Amino acid sequence: MPKKARPAKAQAPKLPKGEAEQVRIRREVGHDFALRNDAFGRKRLTSGTAEARRVYEVSNDGHTSTGGIVRVRNVDPLVGITSLSRQQREAGLRYREHFRCSQQADIKPMRWTERVDGGRTGGIADSVLNAGRAHAAATRALGHWDVATVVRKVVCLEQPVKTVAEQNGEGRDVVTKLLKVGLDLLAVHYGMMMGR
Repeated sequence: MPKKARPAKAQAPKLPKGEAEQVRIRREVGHDFALRNDAFGRKRLTSGTAEARRVYEVSNDGHTSTGGIVRVRNVDPLVGITSLSRQQREAGLRYREHFRCSQQADIKPMRWTERVDGGRTGGIADSVLNAGRAHAAATRALGHWDVATVVRKVVCLEQPVKTVAEQNGEGRDVVTKLLKVGLDLLAVHYGMMMGR
């Protein structure tokens, strides 16, 4: 009598190596709040979240149980600070965009004989000049140089608040407060919120 063929069970596809390692590290460290169960009951990173975009790196060949140090990389400060309002984030992103556009003059060399925007020969494109003017006007709207320095380092240069606090010799809460004040001033400057 021939044996009956059993229907094959659905095999779970393999996790990408990078994701499997990130899941393992987060479970060992206790940062499993960004994990969810998939259809096969495995832990996976919740896609599309800021927490899932963070990259955990472990020294000591990736073993936290034997004393490896965990470092978190690739966190945008505007996304990582959860206490920021929507207007503060939008103002920060707009300020960062003006900064990046104004810095493009050095990135894209052009021939001096080429005519650009206003009929001039050579020079810098009007879009770069306008972005530079917008960035300068927004920086003037920040007022005090302490606020402008913190906003420039955190928003434009994307330095973590902890690093800026260590550089300035101040506490994190002071730097965060200066950042929030600066982002409020930028939001008022850009017309995103009425003056307080």
